[in-house]
Amino acid sequence: MKLNQISDNPGAVKAGKRLGRGIGSGLGKTSGKGVKGQKARRGVAINGFEGGQMPLHRRLPKRGFNNIFRLDLNEVSLAKVQAAIEAGKLDPKATVTAEALKAAGIIRRVKDGVRLLGPGELTAAVTFEVAGASKPAAEAVEKAGGKVVALLAQAAAEA
Repeated sequence: MKLNQISDNPGAVKAGKRLGRGIGSGLGKTSGKGVKGQKARRGVAINGFEGGQMPLHRRLPKRGFNNIFRLDLNEVSLAKVQAAIEAGKLDPKATVTAEALKAAGIIRRVKDGVRLLGPGELTAAVTFEVAGASKPAAEAVEKAGGKVVALLAQAAAEA
């Protein structure tokens, strides 16, 4: 095989449009741009321009805001935790943290923390070290003999 014999797979490279090469090409004269005017020229950025009239996006009022301090928490139900314990993916004797939940496959990635939610029952006494928990979830954990350590509540108390 020689270098001049090497070619790409058929259909892998698409030929570019040959513009302005005569009437017969179908893209001659105005090159598919129609006739004269601003849009036939280069460097046109007129999206939202309404001929000098105040554009719609500036006539409408602004609403709401994005809270830059908002936490993005993983939400985990007690039912999922119980299912993982029964499947042997979680050790009920060890403290359950975000990393342990990730290793067990309950959450995909650790965000700003884990919030424990109520649906479901726990049978094992488990200690949770999470960002927060709903009241029903905390009550269910304590009823089963476990404990919930809320890290956000501790951080707020220390501050």
